[in-house]
Order: sequence, then C-alpha cells, then structure tokens
Amino acid sequence: MGREQALMPSPETWLAREQPDEPVFFFCPQRLGAVAGRFLAGFPGLVSYAVKANPLPEMIEGLWLAGLRAFDVASPAEMALVRAHCPGAVLHYHNPVRSQAEILAGLAQGCVSWSVDRMSELEKLSALPAGTEIAVRLKLPVAGAAYDFGAKFGAEPAGAVALLRRVTEMGLTPSLTFHPGTQCRSAEPWARYIQAAAEVAGEAGVALHRLNVGGGFPSDRGEGHPDLETIFSTIADAARAAFKTPPELVCEPGRGLCAEAFMLALRVKAVEPEAIFVNDGIYGGMAEWRDLGPMGRLRVVDPEGRLRAGRAQDRVVFGPTCDSLDRLPEPLALPAGIKDGDFIICEGMGAYSRALVTGFNGYGARRVVRMTAGC
Repeated sequence: MGREQALMPSPETWLAREQPDEPVFFFCPQRLGAVAGRFLAGFPGLVSYAVKANPLPEMIEGLWLAGLRAFDVASPAEMALVRAHCPGAVLHYHNPVRSQAEILAGLAQGCVSWSVDRMSELEKLSALPAGTEIAVRLKLPVAGAAYDFGAKFGAEPAGAVALLRRVTEMGLTPSLTFHPGTQCRSAEPWARYIQAAAEVAGEAGVALHRLNVGGGFPSDRGEGHPDLETIFSTIADAARAAFKTPPELVCEPGRGLCAEAFMLALRVKAVEPEAIFVNDGIYGGMAEWRDLGPMGRLRVVDPEGRLRAGRAQDRVVFGPTCDSLDRLPEPLALPAGIKDGDFIICEGMGAYSRALVTGFNGYGARRVVRMTAGC
C-alpha cells in the first residue's frame, strides 16, 4: 500500500503532475480535524471512533492528534492496530458475538467496555473482572436509516431487561447501547431509542452507568451539509427528558467522523456513447455504492487538471475487473465531453472505502496520498 505526502495546492495539481494509472485516495488531515472538532465540542459525552469504518493508520493517528481517546474495536486485529498507533487509547469491544479466543484477546488488550445482545454471549463473559462495563445492545423497529443494523444485532426490549438484570447479578456494571442505523440525517431515531432505553432500564430496576447512542451520524453524500449540532442537542434533550438522572452519554461514530477526510480519484479507461470504464469499482473503493447509491459529490478534470464542464449526460459506469457485476447500480450524470484519461474526483470517500477493497483481479484503490496543503 503506497502512502506519501504531497505539498500541493489541490488533488487536481497532483493528478496533473503524476498522471497515475491506478486509483488514488487523498487524505486531508485538516478536514479530519475539523469534523473531529465538531464532535468533541458538540456531543454531550464521550466520543469514540468505530475503527471498522476506516482502519488506516492515518485515520487512527489523526483522530488521536485531534483529541479522541476512545476507540470502538470489533476484533483482535483492530485492538492491535489501535494499540500500535495509540498505546494509551481506551478500547470498547462492542462486537456482541465473540469466540473464547477473542475474549482472551480483549482481556489482554485491556478492553474496558463489552457489549452483549443475548444471554449465551453474556455468560461467556463471566470471567471478566468484577465491575467491568457491559453494554446491553437494544434494538427497535425505528425508521430513518439507510439500512437497519437491528437485522443482525440487538435484543428487543424484553430481552434487554433480562440481560441488564443478569449483568448486575454477575457483579458487572450495567449500561445500554444501541445503533440507530447508518446515515441517519434526522435526529428522531436517537430520540426514540433514548426514550426506550429509559423505559428498559426502569423495568429492569437498574441505574445505567452509561448510555451509548451508537453511530449513524451522517456524512454528506450529495444531500447537503449534515446538521450534526442539531442531532447532538436532540440527544442531550432526549436524555434529560427520559431519565431522572441521565447516565453519561457515549457515541461511536464511524462514517460521521471519517468520510470527509478522504477523496478518491478514478481514471477513465474507455468512453462509449452510453457508458464509461474506470479503474476502480464495486470490488474496490466504491463497494458501498451498491447499498447506498452513487456519491453525488463528483467532479471531472482533464489530464491537465482542468475542470471538465458542460452539459451532463447519464452514463453507466463499469469498473475495471472482468466481472460483469462490476458496475455502479445507477448511471452517473457526467460531462458529455468526458474523455479517456480524464480523472473523476469523488469527495467524502473516507468511510468503508479502503476498508472494503478486495484486490479482485488485481485491482482496487490502495495508494494513499496525504495532502499537507490545499484540502
């Protein structure tokens, strides 16, 4: 994986100079710092980063430098990654299903918070030190997300009540967690979940140590600048309204923290009247486009880095592999005059992009250029 620094005024200038034939990620630490600052200043509690969204060392180190001290890890590999780059980080192990070997790894790495969503998994944690935080994961049929995280994980309210009671019986510290789903542009899912969490805790007769409101914080995929501050204030207001004494709040954003920090530059390989072929696709940095639709924040530049403007034309976009499934789900509106060798620059590509590159057929965006100016 190539990583390098570029003292350049813009990605366009770098592309015009280097003329890369492979897809390239541009990492913008200034943007990362700005988004992290919004979370740290605005969220009414502890901010942790969901490492799965983008596990590149640049991201981990950049968030540490911005002031984040807690990381949500889902595997021993993610624990080791964070420890390698931020030895003093606080680790939350919130993958609710673990093997015995993974539990031992979590203990060895000093994970301080563990989530569960079923009784059998809670019983596996009986060897944890007394007082360890156990965050019971709640799920509800709440709309408003791009897709539903409750389809795989989470206990319904009655199950969450039983789990909280068992946590206290085991001498562990009870908390609740939930995940409203990805790309929630409205604050309503958080408000509904917080009210339900208070009801669950009340029925269980448990005073929650903390309430983790999960991820789901949106990035701008072309719908407009996300209003994170309204979401933050809604979460704070909902907690005050739902609980007599609100527990400490925690969030674990992935996409919301990392998306804006990366751009992806593609190169056009061939142009047909109704289609184009590019050098990355759904087996690479554009994997998420299958589920969330195309990124709306695009611009096309010629090989000299000049903006390719003019009338837009819808074209099917094929990736570089020999698999006929390697195409974007919807046509993209691109300049009618687009040509072989042009570059397509996609903004907001830090989430689930480099993390999902497969390397199928030898393709996939791996090169990362750190922009030290001009982001």
